[in-house]
Amino acid sequence: MNATSTTLRWSAIGQVSDIPRKGARCVKNGDMTIAVFRTSDDRVFALEDKCPHKNGPLSQGIVHDGCVTCPLHNWVISLESGAAQGADEGQTATFPIKIEDGTVFLGL
Repeated sequence: MNATSTTLRWSAIGQVSDIPRKGARCVKNGDMTIAVFRTSDDRVFALEDKCPHKNGPLSQGIVHDGCVTCPLHNWVISLESGAAQGADEGQTATFPIKIEDGTVFLGL
């Protein structure tokens, strides 16, 4: 499930500098937790904070090479597509991000 509707609601969720490089911050959207990741080269991505394997907290994983490794069972998930990498299969929901003057906006 990807949030790709033309009627997105953009919510300011903080500054890029609020998210640690190679780390994440979490945002609640109802019952869902969304992990907002920042790569070492300052790209920002948003995924549901749930690994497709056993629902591990991706926000607590290691960010590397455009991916995050789940802390529970080492599944590697693409930050761009939410898809499991390698031989693993499954996908986590992704959400659009835009950045304006250092402010991060999450599209819901």
